[in-house]
Amino acid sequence: MSRSNQQSPVEEFIDEIEPIVFAFGAGITLLFVVVFALNPKTAGSLVSTATDFVLGHFNWAFLLVMLGFVGFLAFLILGPWGRIKLGDEVPEFSYFSYFTMIYSAGLAAGIVFWGPSEALLHYSSVPPLYDVASKSQAAIPIAVQYSIFHWAIIQWSCFTVMGLGIGYFVHAHGAPLRVSAVLTPFVGANNVDNLAGKIIDILAVFATLGGVATSLGFIGSQFLTGLEFQWGIQLGDAGTITVITGMTALFTISLVLGVDKGIRRLSNFNMLLFGGLMVATLVFGPTFRVLELSTQAIGGLFGDFFEMSLYMDYTNGGSWSNAWTVFYWLWPLAWSPFAGLFIARISRGRSVREVAFTGIVATSLATIPWFAIVGGTATIFQHNGAANILGPVNNYGEAVSGYVLFGAIEFMGLPIGTVLLFGFLVLVTTFFVTSADSSTLAVSIMTTGGTEEPSSINRIFWGVLQGAVASILMVIGGVDALQSAAIITGGPFAIVCLIAVIGLTKAFREDGGNVLLGEESTLFGKPRSEKQTGSTKAAVGTEDD
Repeated sequence: MSRSNQQSPVEEFIDEIEPIVFAFGAGITLLFVVVFALNPKTAGSLVSTATDFVLGHFNWAFLLVMLGFVGFLAFLILGPWGRIKLGDEVPEFSYFSYFTMIYSAGLAAGIVFWGPSEALLHYSSVPPLYDVASKSQAAIPIAVQYSIFHWAIIQWSCFTVMGLGIGYFVHAHGAPLRVSAVLTPFVGANNVDNLAGKIIDILAVFATLGGVATSLGFIGSQFLTGLEFQWGIQLGDAGTITVITGMTALFTISLVLGVDKGIRRLSNFNMLLFGGLMVATLVFGPTFRVLELSTQAIGGLFGDFFEMSLYMDYTNGGSWSNAWTVFYWLWPLAWSPFAGLFIARISRGRSVREVAFTGIVATSLATIPWFAIVGGTATIFQHNGAANILGPVNNYGEAVSGYVLFGAIEFMGLPIGTVLLFGFLVLVTTFFVTSADSSTLAVSIMTTGGTEEPSSINRIFWGVLQGAVASILMVIGGVDALQSAAIITGGPFAIVCLIAVIGLTKAFREDGGNVLLGEESTLFGKPRSEKQTGSTKAAVGTEDD
């Protein structure tokens, strides 16, 4: 008989809690919100000071560390360690479902949000690395190139490193399913519950809530901005809370359904809609001009990759790099605990090569066309006068760009743009729901000491808290407060990801000849049959019907 059949939901919730991580993780988060609510000016000043300190002293380190993660993962993909497996079981999910869950749980909501706008912003004000006039023909490929650079390959590297660092020690060495599992090669699988492990897990809870609150704030602002721009509806603070509450309810419902019934199915739907919207934009937009622009931008990306990766505009005090590239690296670092834990949870039986390839190559193969097509179309429309997108963006913010872009697309007099806009809004919502699903599940796992199937009450508690954090920070401090939270919480996890890399290197060198290599799994291997998976569903976190 399962635990849930022996205990009431409340008893199950109380029994499974890891008291220190739960109390301190929730306590620090609530303290942060209360301080902001009671004295937003002072709190904002303190957060701003902390943010300036992190960016002013360690911006160079974040650039080096994130590029180093890419090099490490490239070695795993191409080198002999790639054959090592995360446990000896056959992967449960098909490769397509595995990929879509990683993509949806990662940066997908941000990718959809920034797709129509980021290239436009770089077109309007060309990054200082390039001596090109803003809003010129020459600025267009550079603008698209930089938007691709910010969202492909490097951003995903910390997720993947953390996922491997947790997953390998959980599935191959028996460590508990916690972020602190990365300490296994240094203290042993049975000793990760030490002081250092507790601190890592507590910080992971706080970082996850801060990182996801940032995304929830961005997505909420997209709906609020759209209502005001498209229909003149201004909802104010009450509207902000209503929109974010609605999104919180959506992802909480999906979360309670579990990985297989909720996250997997929604992730598959996301990728199909994502691909359909991208193809439709290419077909109904300036097709051949976009293809030409994409080729030029992708070529520039590979040609200038290392220079862009390490560029700091010191002549301007690093202001541009801090606002763009460094922030874009710190944001996923804030997400790395939950994204890594989720990747670890669904990667049982996968080879190291599969995880690394999916994490930075497969995700980039989906991301690059999105920014090339959607961002390229927006920039071409702006430059050719087919649509004035920058005007509304300057008045309403980046969130309005998708409304203007898709509204400008027509086909034989038919308002095809209206259909595309609806699909765009659905996609932003569903991608965010899956990200919030996986993050809330990860926090629930972290605060129960590694329980792979936390109780529904636990999941609902953290879902509601995430929505509350985002609502309060949006009302009090706006998106700037959310961005600062992501920067502050992301910094420490650059160190944790480094620990994961060092630990994996140590373990792979020691285990490389002894680990169960068996027959190397095929990259696009088929999932197990129901008969094969029935006895191990609980182990990988899926739920029985």
